[in-house]
Amino acid sequence: MSHYAAALKQEAALETGAMVLNHSMALVQRMESLVATGNGSDVSLRVQTVDTEEVKVIQAHALVLTLQSDVFEELLLGRNASTLVLTETAECTAVFDKFVRYLYCGDISVRLDQAISLHKLASKYHVVSLQQGLTRYMSQHLSSESPAGHVVGWYQYAVQIGDVSLQDSCLQYLSWNLSSVLQSAEWGTIGADLLLSLLRRSDLIVQSELELYEALELWVGQNRPSGPTVERALEAIRYGMIPPEQLFRLQRQSLLMQRHYESIRDLLYLAFQFHSASPVQLAKYFEVNCSIFTPRNYLSPSWGSPWVISSPTRDDRSFSFQTQLGPSGHDASKRVTWNALFSPRWFPLSARSTYAEPGAMQPSRTDGGRPRIIVTPATSSPDFAGVSFQKTVMVMARQQGKVVVRHVYNFHQSTEEAGDFLVDADLQRRVSEYLIDSSLYLHVVVKPVYHTLIVAKK
Repeated sequence: MSHYAAALKQEAALETGAMVLNHSMALVQRMESLVATGNGSDVSLRVQTVDTEEVKVIQAHALVLTLQSDVFEELLLGRNASTLVLTETAECTAVFDKFVRYLYCGDISVRLDQAISLHKLASKYHVVSLQQGLTRYMSQHLSSESPAGHVVGWYQYAVQIGDVSLQDSCLQYLSWNLSSVLQSAEWGTIGADLLLSLLRRSDLIVQSELELYEALELWVGQNRPSGPTVERALEAIRYGMIPPEQLFRLQRQSLLMQRHYESIRDLLYLAFQFHSASPVQLAKYFEVNCSIFTPRNYLSPSWGSPWVISSPTRDDRSFSFQTQLGPSGHDASKRVTWNALFSPRWFPLSARSTYAEPGAMQPSRTDGGRPRIIVTPATSSPDFAGVSFQKTVMVMARQQGKVVVRHVYNFHQSTEEAGDFLVDADLQRRVSEYLIDSSLYLHVVVKPVYHTLIVAKK
């Protein structure tokens, strides 16, 4: 029956003075008792574990199994006895009774370490509702604490089954929270393909490029990958973003760099050239729009600052911070002061009058506006030539008791350019998922992006 037909039926019932009696919970309890006791069972599920002699026997009812799963329906039609023999992995056997109980009751308790096994069973037996529910569960529990970590395993499983949505969710979580992942046991479990996918991204959130290099060195020591894999990973490090004094130290002290020096010698040479010249000079001779000269989202104080806004719906807030002019050694001693303005009700450009008289004051805020952040330099400088500054705002949230990056917004002057800044956030609610203890926890990063001025002749 369609939702519309059901609504009409209920409406008609109410018009005649009837009422709906709902005892569905009592029915669920009786179904749960049925699967727990095996009363009236007409089929015995004999679940054998692959490569072992372990067997789990579950008394079930053919009608329930066939109602929930077309795979069970086919298997039961073809059986010659009251016993149905199934073969599963040890992990799936361990949760098979939990899976069968779901078929009777429609609810299930899931632990992080059971999600993949249950998803495999739901997929194998075509229980679509459980399959979709577990995918949502995994997407919503990426930040949950687990002893050895679980996101990498979920990512690998998503790749294996071709679930692009879950794969992207895992990859985004790892990218945005990489600095904490690097410090965990999970880092050593990352496969080579995932490692390379991460190292090639510009949206990684880490303390610094040096932290990323040192984590790679640790990963190589733990996993002993092939030479070509190591070289591809080393080539993805952005050496121009590492200060020259640290590059000198790595050349002398890093066994990984010494062992594979030939494969990255040209990249190191380019990095030292980058550190020794002004961006304007460099741009005359090199293509500077490539990844080696592109910053990631670095959390260290040279690149930006945290910003906690208490009661973010109340008033405009302003904030000043300093960053290094650029990542090159040439700019290391130069500082830029930035002014940031947060407005809870910024008036969108599209809603401002385009026919205002010259010099007339335009309203900047309205009660119907949306939150906005503007980040501008306090002064201008000739040093800004050949450089544009991309701003990135990270919004933190507490999920499953852990502070994680929930959203990342990129813009040049105002988040109005991003268009979707906090568009879904209900900042009025004290328990808003965008707030931590009623405050908006942000981290503002300024990324200098260089531009090629003159293309060198070949």
